[in-house]
This record gives sequence, structure tokens and C-alpha cells, in this order.
Amino acid sequence: MNFGTFLLMQSPSAQSSEDMYARAVEHAQQAEALGFRNIWLAEHHFSTYGYVGRPVQVATYLAARTSQIRVGTAVIVVPLHHPLVIAEEIATLDVLSNGRCDIGLGRGYQYYEFERLGLELDRARARWNESIDILQLALAGQPFTYHGELFDIPETSVFPAPVQKPHPPFWVTAQSPESVEATVRRGFNLLTGGFGVPVERMAEFRQLFDRLVAEARPGCPPDVGVQRAVYVTDDVSDARDAAEHARWNMRVTLSLRNHYEQVDSGRAVAVPMPTREPSTDELLERFVVVGNPDTVIAQIQRIQELVGINHFNCSFWFGDLDQKRVLKSMELFAREVMPAFA
Repeated sequence: MNFGTFLLMQSPSAQSSEDMYARAVEHAQQAEALGFRNIWLAEHHFSTYGYVGRPVQVATYLAARTSQIRVGTAVIVVPLHHPLVIAEEIATLDVLSNGRCDIGLGRGYQYYEFERLGLELDRARARWNESIDILQLALAGQPFTYHGELFDIPETSVFPAPVQKPHPPFWVTAQSPESVEATVRRGFNLLTGGFGVPVERMAEFRQLFDRLVAEARPGCPPDVGVQRAVYVTDDVSDARDAAEHARWNMRVTLSLRNHYEQVDSGRAVAVPMPTREPSTDELLERFVVVGNPDTVIAQIQRIQELVGINHFNCSFWFGDLDQKRVLKSMELFAREVMPAFA
């Protein structure tokens, strides 16, 4: 099992950008020192739900401030950008990190972001399909042309060329059957989970994945990863408080996904779910990986059995957890939990 850590860089209390980025650098360096394999950065725009509008740029900086940990995106929202610009950014990161990068790609789900960039979320799938074709051609290191319905590219070469061949490992966040099928057929790795996704849904995802792999028979079976909010503590009340911090992320994620979001002067508001929300006990049982080391080990083992993962991505920093709590949780995880999966 490989373990990574994930930075959404959200702030319910709208902390300063300087403080948020200083926390991110400390988080990355702590993750490297503790033996995590990856650090991943999300792309979000125009609210305190996420301070990382340019994840590849931030990943490049974190690569320069570390020496071993792999840096990556989870994810670049592909339809928001021209694919040739994405290709150049990916290749630049790969060269400057000396091949230490992984690239997560996503189609996007927030009307709020698309509207502010003058784009239509309902057309994202078409932009996604052509953009992925172009990315694979652009990063192959040879001149290419592309003629599609949305993009018409004359002969073009992309510089620099990536260090990893034919390109850095691609991961896709996939939830729908259509997305899973397309990802498997391309031979990309898969990420699932996240805030608001119960463990039972991830089990259904795995059944779909296995069926599609059997049908597509890719040359190399994709890796599968799950991303969850993680907090390790021996204090029961501390664990329950952490679960409530995760509720903020869940509420905002679902409101943005389902287009009932509320953003007040840039602050993302944790709008309660329109249906019954999970209780704290349900959050701890079905939506997060929170508790003492033995509990956290058991929860990850359950996910491993249900979903068949070989990568587990820990979102240690969620809600408004302060940095000391986050770093202590990371240390306990590395010392008490990771050895159980060696």
C-alpha cells in the first residue's frame, strides 16, 4: 500500500493566503520526513473552499522545497484550460521535479467555477474527451496535429518534453460508470472517495471497475486509490470534533456539486444538506477515517477489502483544524498506522 497526503487548502475562517501557503510547505516537508510517497494538490477557484487555483505551479514549488516525495495534482480541472497549456505545465513540472510527479485529471463539477470563467459545465465532457486526446499526443515528444470538433491544432511540438515516458502517470477522479469506463479503456489510474462519498458507494465503484477491466483487458491493470479525511487521536472527544470539521468540507463539496452553493464575499458557506445529514456517529462509521490508531487501521483495512486499493490518500488538513493538530495526526499515522500495511 502506498500512502499519500492531499491538500485542498480550504479555510472556513478565511485565513490569510500567506499563512495558508506557509502551512502547505510545512505539510509537504513533514510528509516527506514521515515517509509518505505523494503529496497531491486540488484545483479550485474563487472561494475559500480551496486556495490553489494553479496546482501545477504550487506542485513545482513544493518539489523545489523537498527532495524525495512525489508531487502531483488531484486534480487539474481539464475543461477549464487549453490542453496545450496544461501539457506545457505538466512537462515543466516533470522536468523541474526530475520525474517526481503524478498527474490527476478531472472533468470538473462546479457550475460556480465554470460560470466565472465563461464556460459551460454541461459541455465539459466534450472538452474533456478532446483535451485528453491532445494531452497524450502533446506529451509524447513528437510533432502532432489534431482536428476535432472543439480543437483544431496544426502541426505543433511541445517543449519541454517530460522526463517520464511517455508522460507522468495519469490518474483520473472517476465516479460515474461512463467516467470509469473511459478511464479504464485509456489505461489511466483511478481515484475515488472524497468528502460526501460513503464507503458503500466505493464498494459499488469497485464492482463496476472489475467488470470494466475484465471487458477492456488493458495492457497494464490500473492502480486504484481512495481519498479520505484522516485524523488520528487517542482522545474520543477530539475525534468527534474532527469529524465535525470534516462536515464543513462535505457540506461545501455537495453544495458546489449540486449547484445550491453559497459564497459570501469569497467565503464558502457550509450550507446544510437538503436531505437528512449523517450524524457524527455516521460520519465516523461511513465517511471519514478518524479515531485511535487501531480504529484507523481497521477502517483502512475495510476500505482495502471493499475497494481493492493499492494507494490510500490521506486528507489530514480539513475544516478549520489548526496546524498543530494536523501535524500531530500525521505523525501518529506514520508511526502507528503505516507499519500495519508494510
